[in-house]
Amino acid sequence: MREIIELRGASGATYRFRLWPQGGSHPTAGGHYAFVREKPAGFDVVSVASVEDLSVTRTQHEAAAVEQGATHLFTRLNVSWASRETEVQDMKAHYQPELAGGRDR
Repeated sequence: MREIIELRGASGATYRFRLWPQGGSHPTAGGHYAFVREKPAGFDVVSVASVEDLSVTRTQHEAAAVEQGATHLFTRLNVSWASRETEVQDMKAHYQPELAGGRDR
């Protein structure tokens, strides 16, 4: 799996995500996460959501994503809450992920 992936939104915008390696830590910051399932020719998006604290994403959301076949976790740091909400809705509209994923507030 690549270290960086770009997810598309229904609007045509692209959003760059970085792989969160197993055992790696993350800052206490808001952003997006995407759980993906690796395929021979790319990946499927299992879940995409925005959260106020990316550092707890693995402990709070990984079990459900793995149950749906997720193999990798990617994150995208974002400062503005309004931007996060707009972007995550755009990506959900494009991918229609298997897990709804939501805003963690």
